[in-house]
Amino acid sequence: MVGMRKRLNTLLAGLALILMLSLGMAAPAFAQTAQQQIDNGLCAGSNLQFTDNPGQCVTAGGQAVSSINNLVKTAVNLLSAIVGIVAVIMIIVGGFRYVTSGGNDTSVTAAKNTILYAIIGLVVVALAQIIVRFTLSKLTS
Repeated sequence: MVGMRKRLNTLLAGLALILMLSLGMAAPAFAQTAQQQIDNGLCAGSNLQFTDNPGQCVTAGGQAVSSINNLVKTAVNLLSAIVGIVAVIMIIVGGFRYVTSGGNDTSVTAAKNTILYAIIGLVVVALAQIIVRFTLSKLTS
C-alpha cells in the first residue's frame, strides 16, 4: 500500500511538473527599440492604443474592455479546467481508498472525506464561473 501511494504521489508530481512546464513556455520577443517599448507600455497602461505616429495614443474604447473580459474569461476557464481535472482525479483516488479500506473506520472516513472535499471543490469552481460571468456582464453593460 505504501509503495502504491508513493507511485501515485510520484505520478501526480510528474503531471504537475509537465503542466507547469507547458504553461510556462515563453513567447518569442519581438524586436523593438527601447523607445517603442516605452511608448507601447505607456499607451497600454493608460487604456490607449498606439498609432502609427510616434508618441501619439488614441483611446481604445470597447476594444480594451473586451480584451480584458476575454483575458479574465480565459484565465477562469483554464483554472476551472485544471481544478476540475484534479477534483475528478481526487474522486477516483477517494473511491480507490474506500474500496481498499478493508472496513477500517479511519480509512473509510478518510476516503469519504476525500470524495466529499473533491465534490465541494467542483461546486466552488462552478459557482466561481457563475460569479465571474455575472460580474463581467454587469461591468461591461
